[in-house]
Amino acid sequence: MTDFAIPAGSCDTHVHVYRKGAPTVPGALAAPVEDDVARYRQTRRALGLSRAVIVQPTAYGTDNTVSSEAIEALGREQTRGVAVVDDAVSDRALRDLSEAGFCGARLQMLAGGVIPWDQVDRIAERVATCGWHVQLQLDGHDLPQRADQILSWPGTVVIDHIGKFLDPVAPDHPAFHCLLRLIDTGRVWVKLSAPYEVSRIGQPGYDDVSALARALVRHAPERMLWASNWPHIQIRPRPDDAKMLKLLGDWAPDPAVRDRILCENPAVVYGFKSAIMGEGIAPA
Repeated sequence: MTDFAIPAGSCDTHVHVYRKGAPTVPGALAAPVEDDVARYRQTRRALGLSRAVIVQPTAYGTDNTVSSEAIEALGREQTRGVAVVDDAVSDRALRDLSEAGFCGARLQMLAGGVIPWDQVDRIAERVATCGWHVQLQLDGHDLPQRADQILSWPGTVVIDHIGKFLDPVAPDHPAFHCLLRLIDTGRVWVKLSAPYEVSRIGQPGYDDVSALARALVRHAPERMLWASNWPHIQIRPRPDDAKMLKLLGDWAPDPAVRDRILCENPAVVYGFKSAIMGEGIAPA
């Protein structure tokens, strides 16, 4: 793992926040009983990051209250949100969420997700009317059969966790090549995050998944984002956040490319200012 300086304005594009006592949907896979905002603020500071994107946990369904409160607590200038909405969401609800700092709709299509496939096209159309992107998590092996559908959605699409190939593939696999073709449209971005969720090799380098991350960076660094996936729900032992950030030094050894992934790319997707003037730079 490679140490590197963290540039001002660096963004963690995938964080989940929970609140003790908040109601969860029936059958929720995970709902920690901790208040997370203060803990994440400490983690962000320790990593030297400036910005964050709060991604609505599946445990709370379409009630985005906890995520909205987290955006406010962490600061609207430096925090954005990705909500979960269904296809019946009203124009007023979308306006209210936008005003609260949300700029995307999460489609978590794996176990525990609350949005079915028969709603996703309508959701993508609805949220595009307010300038939101769609954030998609699925098994990367399903990308070839879903590619035309994904490309039918208006606006920007962000794909989670290096494509989330539940059974890791090699960079020459057809499904990974499909991911590259989606990126080549100019509308699809990928989060470099959570290799531990699917890696069969494991620590320290998660080499099977890291091979895909490096290939993505080589192919289209201008479409890559970085994320911690904090607080690593259901993963024991929890990954070391500093080591997860240092992995980016291996995936993107060029400092200019790395800075683009941490700062410039998220500024484009999430609407941040391009830099934070006067903010210090801390080591990873």
